[in-house]
Amino acid sequence: MRPSTRFLRSVTRTVPIGFRSTTVPFVSSTLRSSAATSNQFSARFSGVRFYADEAKKEEPKDENDAAAAEEDANLTEEQKKIKDLETKLDAKTKEASEFKDRLLRSVADFRNLQEVTKKDIQKAKDFALQKFAKDLLESVDNFGHALNAFKPETLEQSQELSDLYTGVKMTRDVFEKTLKKHGIEQLNPIGESFDPNKHEATFELPQPDKEPGTVFHVQQIGYTLNDRVIRPAKVGIVKDNEN
Repeated sequence: MRPSTRFLRSVTRTVPIGFRSTTVPFVSSTLRSSAATSNQFSARFSGVRFYADEAKKEEPKDENDAAAAEEDANLTEEQKKIKDLETKLDAKTKEASEFKDRLLRSVADFRNLQEVTKKDIQKAKDFALQKFAKDLLESVDNFGHALNAFKPETLEQSQELSDLYTGVKMTRDVFEKTLKKHGIEQLNPIGESFDPNKHEATFELPQPDKEPGTVFHVQQIGYTLNDRVIRPAKVGIVKDNEN
């Protein structure tokens, strides 16, 4: 039972019956008004406590903002301008660093592309020159065959044949110099050891005065392009008698 109800009943008992009809309503309304006031106060007090707790939670943030605002307020106009310029300078420095990194990457990519392109162009040139050189080698061989057809005693007897021989030889020499100018050189392995990467053995014969595996005859001269074999030399090698 609420205290206000107990108090109302006690007052009702002590008050004479004649006065109960007028006194009780007055006391009852007074107590009800007091209780309502008490409830309103409790509600307001709870609200104050709630807002106080929220204020405590936001207090650190508000304090930081307040400190920053106070610091900005204490700065002079010139100091504010300096601070603003420093902020902009930091941003531009960071942006410049990013642009520099991008530039260095682009330069590296461009140089790599240059190297790859250079190698591809060189390969294409070598391939085109190799095909052209192979087509010319047969003509150079024919000049050699023509020169070998002349006999020394015949050249001494006829001036016309001697002049013809000289003309053919000069033409062959021009061809060979032109090929050498473009990196194409003869491969004449006479007296060298047989190398399957450069030579093609067409026959073998025993040679008592030579080491087995030695090239003693060149049937067809070979050629290299920039130290790469484009036509192996066809050779005869010394046979090993034990085999």
